[in-house]
Amino acid sequence: MLKKITCSKLCVLLTLLGCVAIIYSAKASIKSFKKDADGVTCYLDKGLMKLKICSADIIEVKYTIFNVFDLKKSLVVDNLWTNKTNFKVSETRNNIVITTSRLKLLVNKSTNAITYIDKAGQVILTEDNTGNKTMQAATIAGINTYNCSTQFSSPANEALYGLGCHPEDSLSINYKGRNQSMLIKYMTGAIPVLLSTKGYGLMWDNYSASDFYGAEAANTKFKYVSESGKQVDYYFFYGPDFDQIINLYRTATGKAPMFPKWSFGLFQSQDRYKTQDEILGVKDQYRRNHIPVDAIVQDWYWWSPLPIGSHIMNRERYPDPKAMIDELHKANMHAMISIWPVFGSSTKDFDDLKSKGFLTSITWDNFVTRTFDTYYDAHNPKARALYWQQAKDSVVARYGWDAWWVDQCEPDNGSLLDERRKADFYVGKGIDYFNTYSLEHSKGLYNGWRKDIPGKRAFFLIRQSFAGEQRNAATLWSSDITTTFASLRNQVPQGINSCVSGIPYWTSDIGGYVSHTDPEGIPDWSNPAYRELFIRWFQFGTFCPIMRIHGKGERALFSKNWDENTKAILLKYDQLRYRLLPYIYSLAGRVTRENYTIMRSLNFDFRNDPGVYNIQDQYMFGPAFLVNPVTEQLYTGKNAASGKTTRNVYLPASARWYDFYTGKLYNGGQTIAADAPLNILPLYVKAGSIVPMGPVMEYATERPTDKIELRIYPGANGRFEYYEDENDNYNYEKGQYATFILNYDDKEKLLAISDIKGSFPGMVKKRTFNIVLVNNVHGSNVTTGKTDKSVTYLGRALTVKL
Repeated sequence: MLKKITCSKLCVLLTLLGCVAIIYSAKASIKSFKKDADGVTCYLDKGLMKLKICSADIIEVKYTIFNVFDLKKSLVVDNLWTNKTNFKVSETRNNIVITTSRLKLLVNKSTNAITYIDKAGQVILTEDNTGNKTMQAATIAGINTYNCSTQFSSPANEALYGLGCHPEDSLSINYKGRNQSMLIKYMTGAIPVLLSTKGYGLMWDNYSASDFYGAEAANTKFKYVSESGKQVDYYFFYGPDFDQIINLYRTATGKAPMFPKWSFGLFQSQDRYKTQDEILGVKDQYRRNHIPVDAIVQDWYWWSPLPIGSHIMNRERYPDPKAMIDELHKANMHAMISIWPVFGSSTKDFDDLKSKGFLTSITWDNFVTRTFDTYYDAHNPKARALYWQQAKDSVVARYGWDAWWVDQCEPDNGSLLDERRKADFYVGKGIDYFNTYSLEHSKGLYNGWRKDIPGKRAFFLIRQSFAGEQRNAATLWSSDITTTFASLRNQVPQGINSCVSGIPYWTSDIGGYVSHTDPEGIPDWSNPAYRELFIRWFQFGTFCPIMRIHGKGERALFSKNWDENTKAILLKYDQLRYRLLPYIYSLAGRVTRENYTIMRSLNFDFRNDPGVYNIQDQYMFGPAFLVNPVTEQLYTGKNAASGKTTRNVYLPASARWYDFYTGKLYNGGQTIAADAPLNILPLYVKAGSIVPMGPVMEYATERPTDKIELRIYPGANGRFEYYEDENDNYNYEKGQYATFILNYDDKEKLLAISDIKGSFPGMVKKRTFNIVLVNNVHGSNVTTGKTDKSVTYLGRALTVKL
């Protein structure tokens, strides 16, 4: 962090935290400008500024003190903007005025400050008049570079969200008035995307370690500072709705592809399964006990005693890996394996990479110091291709694994962060690419998978993500969190803010990964306090985009660590997840086709309700469900004597809300004390919702979708688009999928079902809809209630009177 100093154009030398900086003023005025085909270039008395009109509501801003811009290709933005946007440029005494069909931009000639205005003349965002865009010469880790910063005005009633996943952060979900470090390392992430309740989003296209300052000038300004770069470079997105902002972000950085349907079921994982027999035993226990599950995960050290990066499964412990996976597939389970981007010396793949110059100087230094465990250069396209080929031929395609757990991809070299800064990547110095290792690593995996395993959808579980990573079939996971209620409490806002940052799929280790108070980090899951924690986390996980158990100690749903009451509660929510798969998979279709967000900050749907701005433990799961995880220990430990059995829930204004379990209807705009016994996750459904539900299943594709329960929550008009495809290939990209629209007219009590649009091989031709009009008498809770009307749907439009 650099001390603030007022100066003229270049002036002050200071030394702070080992960094030397020459600070340049941002007051270089505009001497002239010209309209280009794609925007406006401003010539300053020192340097350049460019406003690129990517679309009517996407603006890229560049500023440099040099005479030319840095022409390096963006690693984040993959849109080439070939479709030019109409815009007009005019000039007043004080401003350059740029007008699109959605925006007006005022560029102050004296200060370079940009003001963004909507078509109604309302100010959306204003760069600060002083210090709005600056570059400061600095020496960091012995490298001469420039700090790059932007500063914006922030009104008192603004709230700010996003900035990625910071698993140990216990502060507010709202970044107004608080700071955040933005460098990717073990146990913290960085996605440089920020959304505002004022209806805009920002994304900084800089990959160096950075800082967000949300408390500047008594909370009236915020600033983003990147430690290294040759220019300021940021994108402005105008919604004003959050859904539209995320749509624009993914328009710039890439769509998220469809995941296989099985991946929306339950993942069973543990640190760690050590043998083939153990994995098959887990499979048998789940199927024998009729507990829904879709995937089993092989965590690390399957290569032991060989060095990491050997890509050889130990044959004493795994005598026939292909037969093992074949057995899982016969039981309709899928298999995910953890493979790291790290290589021990004296292995065949290490030697191959080293001989071609594809290794970095970065070594794994997390809990142990092993200087011979080296990261490959994921920024090198040839190195990425070789890495993929090695892992594919030795492990992934050879045995038929279905998904890849991408662990240790920060890269994690412990506290030796300057070594990452000094590393030489194919594209440049590590200081300038500090945060993009995971992005480039997953790029190689996704491109390789699409080329060599074309009939199977890719699924990558990523420990840290950066902007744009959604296009690489990445699910962000919140790393090695602890088995505590405090950690559970932290995960809820981190999941919400990760999805606000444009990454649609997020998950945490259900139960937490490790205990810091138990021997070998393994909790005693038979302890009632740990059981309560696991139940609450499992309830939360049921309503996360990806549902995944992982951590130290046996915690499978059949485990002897669970008493019968615990097993019953866990099974209830597991079965609810599977009943909701028609709803969830339809939303996944929207993620890919419409850039939708499933795990939704309350600001997606209630941005104009200030009551939601600082709520960090409630969110929408799709358009219907208001999810309210219980993150406080109520029934065991020191709180048990308090007798508290509720949690406060704010019901957003502008809607009415049904208790999912009782059907009781509440008005919005109030806070209620929601019942929260151990077997209940407080859950409310917005009036006007249409929720398709399937039968209880043991795996995601066990039954065809020919019988669907349609729950309708009256009190408002409703709409839901149902989506389906072949579940696990990429034919949907060729148009092989189907949708139909469900519309509910509340006044007339009419449900209209549209013609089906599209088709695909194996599509269900005839469906039965069992329609339930929910009230406080029937249609609520997990199990199927009384049906109000059953109709047969043959793909042709029909109307049902309820």
